[in-house]
Amino acid sequence: MHKVKKAIIMAAGFGSRMQPLTFETPKPLIEVNGQKMIESVIEGLHVNGILEVYVVVGYLNEKFKYLEKKYQNLKLINNPYYDTANNISSLYVASEALSDDVIILDGDQIIKNNQILHAEFDYSGYSCSEIIAGTDEWLLQLDSNDIIKSCSRDGGQNGWRLYSISRWTKEDALKLREQVKYEFEKNQHSDIYWDDIPMFYYFTQYVLKGYKILAQDLKEIDSLAELAQVDSSYQEVLDNEK
Repeated sequence: MHKVKKAIIMAAGFGSRMQPLTFETPKPLIEVNGQKMIESVIEGLHVNGILEVYVVVGYLNEKFKYLEKKYQNLKLINNPYYDTANNISSLYVASEALSDDVIILDGDQIIKNNQILHAEFDYSGYSCSEIIAGTDEWLLQLDSNDIIKSCSRDGGQNGWRLYSISRWTKEDALKLREQVKYEFEKNQHSDIYWDDIPMFYYFTQYVLKGYKILAQDLKEIDSLAELAQVDSSYQEVLDNEK
């Protein structure tokens, strides 16, 4: 078994679908029922003994500075490419942290079950929840041992929906680091997701596991309407936007 030694949290984006809230507040710092989204992630990591945390910031990066004072062993990494490149740029600037067993996840979600951020794991891989009716999110197919056989960018029915939470063994993290650098620097693939690297570009070089969770274990909030559904205090903001 492996054990996560450090975490990389992605928090550099605009959060354009959450405007006007994100005009002055980065999406991961929006409060949902009294808790900032990124703090639910950090505290979930801490509960699982994952204390070395790197947060990749970009848009309104100064707003995140308080985190370094609030949480020991937390370091901010600035992404100067956040407004011109996709999130491969965030893992690129944080690539030095890909040097040990590591967990990578987004900061703009609410962790409702801290157990899904467990530190122990056997294979590199992604958290996923079962889909029957259908989804337009990335959809995994797993074999009988929960090893990922394939991934569809276009979603579909009857599979396992991929979430941003992924764990990487030291060996795979070092491999991923070199591949991200190569694709970003040499091939200038700045417009792709970093997950494209292990899932599509170099899939055969990994053995990736699907770590099964329940959809209700976390909440991804992608729009102002979804936010108002979860936290009614934002209903007035939503009404004013209609």
